[in-house]
Parts: sequence; structure tokens; C-alpha cells
Amino acid sequence: MKSEFLIAVTQLAAERNLPQDMVVSAVEAALASAYRRDTPSGGQTNVRVRLDPGTGEVEVYEIKTVVEEVTDDLVEIALADAKRHANGVPLGVGATVEFPMPAHAAGRIAAQTAKQVVFQRLREAERELVYAEFAEKSGEVYTATVQRGFGALTVDLNGRATAVLPSEEQSPTERYRPGMKMKVIITEVNRTQKGPEIIVSRTHPDLLRRLFEMEVPEIYNGIVEIRGIAREPGSRSKVAVHARQDGVDPVGACVGLRGIRIQNIVNELQGEKIDVIQWSRDMAVFASHALSPAQPLRVDLREAEQAAIVIVPDRQLSLAIGREGQNARLAARLTNWKIDIKSSTEIEIERMKVQIEGAVAERESAEAVEVPEPAAAEETAEEAAARAAAAAAEEAAIMAELEAEQAAAAAEADDEQEAEAPEPSAALSAEELLALESLNDLAGEGEEIVVEETVEGDLFEQDAWQAPTPVGGGGAIRFAEDILGSPQGPRRGGARRRGGGGARRLGPPNRGGGRPAPRPGNAPRGGGGGGGNSA
Repeated sequence: MKSEFLIAVTQLAAERNLPQDMVVSAVEAALASAYRRDTPSGGQTNVRVRLDPGTGEVEVYEIKTVVEEVTDDLVEIALADAKRHANGVPLGVGATVEFPMPAHAAGRIAAQTAKQVVFQRLREAERELVYAEFAEKSGEVYTATVQRGFGALTVDLNGRATAVLPSEEQSPTERYRPGMKMKVIITEVNRTQKGPEIIVSRTHPDLLRRLFEMEVPEIYNGIVEIRGIAREPGSRSKVAVHARQDGVDPVGACVGLRGIRIQNIVNELQGEKIDVIQWSRDMAVFASHALSPAQPLRVDLREAEQAAIVIVPDRQLSLAIGREGQNARLAARLTNWKIDIKSSTEIEIERMKVQIEGAVAERESAEAVEVPEPAAAEETAEEAAARAAAAAAEEAAIMAELEAEQAAAAAEADDEQEAEAPEPSAALSAEELLALESLNDLAGEGEEIVVEETVEGDLFEQDAWQAPTPVGGGGAIRFAEDILGSPQGPRRGGARRRGGGGARRLGPPNRGGGRPAPRPGNAPRGGGGGGGNSA
């Protein structure tokens, strides 16, 4: 009987994963409840059971409290009576005295009560054990198996406990199904009436930190240190690392050979992109690295505002900002500084605008004068009006002078035309005209010669309608060669017979006295003398 009892206690402890002394304590509490129910007092008596785990012997004791005056003899005892049973042990008011009770087999109801008490005590022991185990494991990573549920999931932690994965702690890009295994981090452990409540997460930044410690030995050993993590679960993360030992590449250690280490972490997070950057004490350098994969040109710091202005090339502006500003947002969260990203063209425009505004301000300051008094202002206006009137008068005088000069020139030109115009010849008969022509033909060598100085191009200065001067004597044109002239053509700069162009004859009057007779109307003019007097 004893051996069977011990075997049962040992088996129960193994199934519940509980210590054997805890199971023995639960059995003692169950037996005490059963004996208390079987007493005549109907459970009002305080009973204590002691179970020897080696032999399996059961000892039952009734417990009473020492008082001055007894009011309930089932649980209290007088001081004098207690001293008689104490066998010389000093007792005082408030002490407890144990009286042995005979052990007997409990009835069916007592046995059922003992069974319920055993299982209840075992459950409470399990809960206390789970709470004691996981209360100190906050921040640790466990492999969890999805059990059931939509929204808030119930997961099993290595068969040791059941945890809850709330909706807000789930990655928005992940899909969970029953039986799926994944890494979770314990964020909170609470004690409730139903037992310890364990909250796990898949979005906490420390999950990424623990995964790096598990995959990168240099981080686990402390050679490489993680100085900062910025994460948007399921999409992208940035991790800043720093090497404590000289000669160690922190980024290369985290990436691993051919990227095997970082790839294991990415696979565990179901494809989340991870940027590993090198931490630096210089905030300008750190902010430049934080915007990876963009390559900034310059970083201007405003330490008082904890803000950084990062200048990037125009072609990398969208890369530095990222999709919906994700890259810039993660960089600001990683550095704990406010980051303002601007393109090189925008900075150049702002610089030129400042220069232009400065130049305009300098010009305005240079041109600025004191405001004149009202009297001085009126005097300046009068002077301006006088200057305007004088200028108008001077302009009118100049215009009048020009008009006078033009009128005089026009009158002189009219006088010259009247002097040069030939007087109208008297009307002559046809016989007189023929006689005059014959006289001109007989003139011969006595014809006057007009000597005129010609210059280069004189022939081209004559009017286009004038005919060339005939070569040889005679005033009338009779042959074609008289029109065309000699083959040699007229000589330039020499003497020639008076032709057209209005030149007047310098010689004595014609023979026969009086005015020279005009040529017959049907005879062509010689020498092209249009408008001039002919011989």
C-alpha cells in the first residue's frame, strides 16, 4: 500500500512537471480536508496531516489555539489545560497545541473531496511554478506554436506554458495558421485569477536584437555591440552596430559570409528588409550612414535644435526619402534627431535667393536718403517745373530755327530753277527753223567747246534717260555711230562737247543776232541735253 502510494506521488509529479515535495504537500492538504470532513464537528476542527515521503505513513493532528477564556472548545484550549499537555514546554496565550488523532480510512465523500483538493492544489502549484519561471524571463525569445484563434492568437511556449499574441503585437504582413512555428519575445507576465498571463510579441524591436544575438556570435560575446534599432515590423528595419575590438568589421560580422547570417534573420521575420549600418560618435557621419542606401553630399547640424539638414544629389532625393518617407523616418528614429533632406539644386536656389536678397538690401540701404521737410519738397517741385519749362522752350526754338533753314533752302532752290529755266522762244516758221539748222551745220570748227572736269564714274552720274553725246561735229544726230560713239569711247577727264545735264554755253551769241532758234520738232536732240539750251 505504501509503495503504491509513493509510486502514485512520483508519477503525478512527473506528469505535472512539478517537484515531488510540492505534490506531497498537495496530498497532505487533501487528506487534511478529508479528515476534517469526517470528524463529528463537521469540518469545524483544524486538522493537520503529515505524510512521510519515504515510508508513506500518515500522521493526523488536531490543532487548538491557547486562550485565557475558551469560547469554542473545538478550536480553542485553556492555558492551564495546554500546560498539562505540553509536558514542560513553555506556552503562552496565542500559541498552538497539536493533539494526535487516530488515522482512519476516509469515506467516499471525503475521498472525492480529497481528490478535488489534490487537483486544485496541483493546478495552483503549476500556475505558481509557471509564473515563477516566466516572471524573470521577460525579454527572452521562445519558439512558439500557433494553437488557435483569430485576432488574439493562443500560442504554446515549448509545451511549458500558453501565451497570448495580441493583434497589436502581430506583424501586418504575416499570416498565421495553426501549427505554425515562429520566434516570439515575452514582453509581459501578469498574475490573474486564472493563472499567469504571458504576453508575447512579434513586432518589438528587442526581438530583432535577440535574433542578432542568436545568429551573430560576436554580438553574443560582446565584441560587437548593437547601439540602436529602428523598426517598422514586416517592412524594414535599421540596426546600428559598433565594434568594441579593433580590427573587427561590425557590419561584416552581422552580415556574415555571403550574407548567410542576415539571411537567416530575414527568413525568420518573413522577408523583412534589414539595413545594418555602422554607428559613429560624429552625428554628421552617423546621420549620413543612417540614410543608407542614399549617399549624402553634406550634413549640416543644428545641435541646439537637435536637427540635421542632409543634402543629397538630385537623383538620390527619392532614394533618401524612401517610399512614403520610410527611409527618412527610420533614420530619424535611429538617430533621435530631426532630419531634413534637401536636394543640391534646392540648396543652390536658396543660396542664390539669399545672395539676391542681400544685394537688394545693400542697394536699398545705399540709395536710402533722409526724408526732406515739406518746404524743401515744395522748392524741389518748383525747380523741376522750371527745368521742364526751360527744356520745352529750348526745344521749340530749335524746331523754329530748323524750319527757317528749311524754308530758306527751298526759296534758294526755286530761284536757281527760275534762273536756269530758258526763256520761251518766239514762234518761228518752218522756213526759219530750216535756215537756223543749216547755219548750225555750217558752223563747223567755230562751234564752241565746253570744257568740264569729270571724275571717275561721271558717266554713271548722268540721268538714265539722257542719250550719249555724239562724237564729232554737228549738233544733229544722223547716224547710229553718233549715238553709240567711236569704238574707243569717250575719254575721261578730257574735253568734250557740251552735252546734257543743264550746262550753259560760254561763248558769244549765235550768228544772225537775237535769240538762238530751236531745233525742228521732228529732229532728235543732240548730246542728250535735256532741259538745257542747245547751240
